[in-house]
Amino acid sequence: EQCLSVVRCIYWWELFLTSERSCKNSLRRFRTGLAEFFHRLNFWHKTLKVIGGEFGTSVLSYFIFLKWLLNFNIFSFLINFGFITVPQFVAAEPNNLSFTGLELLTGAGYFQQTVLYYGFYTNATISKTKIGASYNMQLAYIFTVGMYFVICLLILFFSIAKSICRNFINLQVYSGNASKLLCTWDFNITNEKAVKLKQRNLSTQIKEDLAEENKEALHFSVTERIVRILIHLGSWAASLGTAVAACAGVYFLSVNNLELFMKGHKNDLESQAAMLVLPIITSLLNAFIPFFYSWLGNMEKFQNPKSKIYVNIARTLILKISIIGILCYYWLTVVAASESQCWETLIGQDIYRFVLVDFIFCLLGSFFGEFLRRIIGTTVCVSLGVPEFDIGRSVLDLIYAQTLTWIGILFSPLLPGIQMVSFAIVFYVKKVSLTQNCQPPRKAWRAAQMTTFFMFLLFFPSLAGVLSVIAVTVWRLKPSNECGPFRGLPSIYAAVSEWVEILKNYIDSKWVVWIYYNLITSVLFFFILSFVIL
Repeated sequence: EQCLSVVRCIYWWELFLTSERSCKNSLRRFRTGLAEFFHRLNFWHKTLKVIGGEFGTSVLSYFIFLKWLLNFNIFSFLINFGFITVPQFVAAEPNNLSFTGLELLTGAGYFQQTVLYYGFYTNATISKTKIGASYNMQLAYIFTVGMYFVICLLILFFSIAKSICRNFINLQVYSGNASKLLCTWDFNITNEKAVKLKQRNLSTQIKEDLAEENKEALHFSVTERIVRILIHLGSWAASLGTAVAACAGVYFLSVNNLELFMKGHKNDLESQAAMLVLPIITSLLNAFIPFFYSWLGNMEKFQNPKSKIYVNIARTLILKISIIGILCYYWLTVVAASESQCWETLIGQDIYRFVLVDFIFCLLGSFFGEFLRRIIGTTVCVSLGVPEFDIGRSVLDLIYAQTLTWIGILFSPLLPGIQMVSFAIVFYVKKVSLTQNCQPPRKAWRAAQMTTFFMFLLFFPSLAGVLSVIAVTVWRLKPSNECGPFRGLPSIYAAVSEWVEILKNYIDSKWVVWIYYNLITSVLFFFILSFVIL
């Protein structure tokens, strides 16, 4: 009996060990499958590796930034669609306007009575049954937009801090070309294509590091220095003067365009065409003036290609942000004070046209600026050669488009969905244009820190300026009386004040009232917060 009991114990012990090994194997397979699933969700991973291996980190930084902005817009679209648009479908009234197809270009007509614009949303509390739970559209609208910008701010801070830590503080990442050559190879790679891609990537990184270390400082005479300084000053004067002239032209054109729109046109086609004049002229200025800035940069003959790109970015940024600032002034002062029945929808339609026309010009820029330039440089004028990818202009186009989208979220909640599609198309178009029409940079240089610079530009002046525009709209401007969720209120922010007054009657909501009076309405709190952020 003792032997039998021992055999039984051994049997059960072996069975336990077998089941334990089976569970560990199952858990290991589950983790491997989950890792493969999330790796597949990381779309364009292989494409980015190919770009980095063939064109270097400078061009790669643009595509990483583009992918990062695409994720931003996917997140924004899901939040707005889930908390604002879906509840509106419950209370939506049928659209009696006819669809002609021109709405896809102008954003007016049929789209005016859809969830695309602010004016279509109700100001009533939505409830399917009299006894069931209700949904306050006013609070949902303002809190969804507000929380989205808070999350964007936190994500930008975290991303900038992480990028600074990786590219500026942890300098050991770039130290030692020998260690990079001998210790960074992944021996798990067995696929021939993956091996060649890894070799190209590693070769490009070592070339960039060597070019960074072997830079030679050029020595100039006093006369040459004076000439270079005068050329720099003249270039900056010309770029700033061009930006001022462009902003003045956009403002006067926008005011005249609004007057024509308010008078109305007898011919509907003429009215639709008049709506597109302002965004087309603005996009033409944004497209051609940066080429003038690039020509100025070539005249200045910078020693370091990084300096040339940064200067070009600074000049183009001043141009684009100044134009957006003039447009915001026009929207918040002229359009908001106009006789329009729903000035919020009018602004939303304007921003829709700007985003759409800017996307079209981005595609045309890849065709005319890169494809035709390659044809001319290889057949007509061989001395020009194959063009290089213009990183500065391309990055500023992305920041300009994202800034317009952030401004338009309050007036067109589904605008991030449109920008999400446009960014995905731009990625593929730019990738094809890069591989077919452009050559790698003639001078290898390390540009890992450029992504940090791009994120900082997205924060300031882009997001900081957008938050200022949203704050003025929410706190200072009176909403339209005949449309939108805040109709009849003295300001959008008044909806929150009225809600807090109601919460005073409920004991369980005292903490919300305390937060409102001690934090939200406290000048000291915002002063400390601004000091911490800045």
